[in-house]
Amino acid sequence: MARRRFGQAESGEDDVNVTPLLDIVFIMLIFFIVTSTFVKEPGVEIERPDASTATDRKLASILVAVTAENEIYVNKDQLELDELRLAVEALKRENPKGTAAIQIDSRADARFLVEVADQIRNAGVSDIAVSTEDL
Repeated sequence: MARRRFGQAESGEDDVNVTPLLDIVFIMLIFFIVTSTFVKEPGVEIERPDASTATDRKLASILVAVTAENEIYVNKDQLELDELRLAVEALKRENPKGTAAIQIDSRADARFLVEVADQIRNAGVSDIAVSTEDL
């Protein structure tokens, strides 16, 4: 009869191999990082106009905010109207199939909304939505 030392386990029977589990966890982590989209905030608070015919849309990758003073914000940076096209073109290169959403304050000029939408359209983004509050 072979003697076993105290505290010494039998070889191979009590070992748990966690390597396959770690491989699966890392693969899932990489998958979720690659497929996730990050929400970009415009950088200012906007009081959106009310709309009774508003419909839900998927998340836009290009977010443009217009304040009540007709100031334009993209990714927390304030831009002039003539700089907006270049900024949207750069964001479109990051996500070629991306859509744009304009968050305009309810006290901003409607004419300025049209000018902002024209600049976004001139940058190559044809799918533009205006963000509103649901009644």
